[in-house]
Amino acid sequence: MTDAELQAIGEKVVDVLRTIYDPEIPVDIYELGLIYDVHVSDELDIKILMTLTSPNCPVAESLPEEVKEKVRSVDEVNEVEVEITFDPPWTKDMMSEEAMLELGFL
Repeated sequence: MTDAELQAIGEKVVDVLRTIYDPEIPVDIYELGLIYDVHVSDELDIKILMTLTSPNCPVAESLPEEVKEKVRSVDEVNEVEVEITFDPPWTKDMMSEEAMLELGFL
């Protein structure tokens, strides 16, 4: 698999991540800055490193599972692993400009 093909699959994964919303904030998890890394292996396994807005987030159990299920729906993808980290902790500075505009921070 070429780097371009792997990158194209990574972009499809990001497109899927943009359809998942934090239930308390009307912005998708990608624009919120909750996704730290998306890695596509040569075997088309996906590893996503993400965080939550807080360790006590009400969707701490369900959101990573939703990410896993939706990313698994991408045709080319084999396995999906979602790892949650709080290092570094999420802050609103991690949001995209689009998210900040949407939430009135700009």
